[in-house]
Amino acid sequence: MFDFRRLLGKTGEQVAARFLKKNGCKIIEKNFRNTFGEIDIIASDRDVIVFVEVKTRQEGGISPKEAVTLGKQKTIAKVAESWLKSKNRYGSKARFDVIGIVSNSKIKRIEWVKNAFNTRSF
Repeated sequence: MFDFRRLLGKTGEQVAARFLKKNGCKIIEKNFRNTFGEIDIIASDRDVIVFVEVKTRQEGGISPKEAVTLGKQKTIAKVAESWLKSKNRYGSKARFDVIGIVSNSKIKRIEWVKNAFNTRSF
């Protein structure tokens, strides 16, 4: 069976990765998974490690940033902490961004929310 939402999400992640590269970021890893969960894209923006959640939505729904709930933020933070430890980069500067891809049959707009949330709010 064809899963339109999964295809939409994967397409959004590809668009987001190209967008990040075009804006000077280096992609370190995509779809990093561990027992805590998954991070869509891990990139570097100069000397900052950026953990990116990509939300692809059809026009008219809730905003992509609003779709990243507090629970999802906590999950991303746990996965990020684990990744930093596993790569011996625990003291690195890091931030959490959300990239929203809003589309209908074509990409309508890309929203990049830098520092969309921080772990101090948990």
